[in-house]
Amino acid sequence: MALLSVRGLTTRFRTDRGALTAVDDVSFDLDEGETLAIVGESGSGKSVTALSLMRLIAQPAGQIVAGSAMFEGKDLLSLPEEEMRSVRGDRIAMIFQEPMTSLNPSISVGAQVGEPMVLHRGSTWQAAMAKAGELLDRVRLPDARARVNAYPHQFSGGQRQRAMIAMALACQPRLIIADEPTTALDVTVQAQILALLKELTRETGAALILITHDLGVVARYADRVAVMYGGRMVETASARALYRTPRHPYTEGLLASIPRLDQVAGRRLIPIEGQPPDLTRLPPGCAFRPRCRRATAACETTRPALAEAAPGHWKACLNDAA
Repeated sequence: MALLSVRGLTTRFRTDRGALTAVDDVSFDLDEGETLAIVGESGSGKSVTALSLMRLIAQPAGQIVAGSAMFEGKDLLSLPEEEMRSVRGDRIAMIFQEPMTSLNPSISVGAQVGEPMVLHRGSTWQAAMAKAGELLDRVRLPDARARVNAYPHQFSGGQRQRAMIAMALACQPRLIIADEPTTALDVTVQAQILALLKELTRETGAALILITHDLGVVARYADRVAVMYGGRMVETASARALYRTPRHPYTEGLLASIPRLDQVAGRRLIPIEGQPPDLTRLPPGCAFRPRCRRATAACETTRPALAEAAPGHWKACLNDAA
């Protein structure tokens, strides 16, 4: 049985230009201990999917209008708010994009790491601070135990992200959602943070949803990949199958635009022409059609649903060659 089973998740926002469907009929399963990467360009619906699962959509402008998200036998989307608050930070933890804006600058890092244990586990502050030192040491923060009383501005970007990971691990969650966890970090630190996340989830048995726009980091750290475009999932497969045989033209375009070590000298990268769709004015039929080199007349009127193209490999494309 899947740890998390999402069906038909749909989230809309009211804007000055009309209704915007940021997440459109999204479905997926996540098993215990599994790492699922959700990838796609900015505006594809990745982060809104995560915020919807955490019930952190800003209201009244935003609203989850349909779907279910079964987690440990409960539908996250229909839980009373008080019960959902008990899930956040305890059974499900989230690591946000920018730790400097996610951490409170006026509270010590140790207190912020220890707070979930006080709120959710009834721990004393003395015990929570001691455990915070252990967690900061576990995420390999230099001089961790001596720095529990330091403030976020006294940490580098990579160190702040390590503190966010420690906070996420505080209550030993079953699921961690990491939304672009390496944004604004240099390449070396990115690799360290991602490797640390993968190692810690493997040790604890927690499942991980890794949200990123960078397919280059996915092959090494994800078990499965879900590709999003225009608020919808257009391809899902194991990471190995997706890289070996991408079956959606958008996924092919993403992979063709990534530099590779084995690339022939002088060979140019192939960009995806055009721009992502305006979600308030999606074209009829397939949203990717205006940018697709293999579009046919059927793509203008029919919006493809996810269908199994090979065992465990799903695509939303009308082109049989994909």
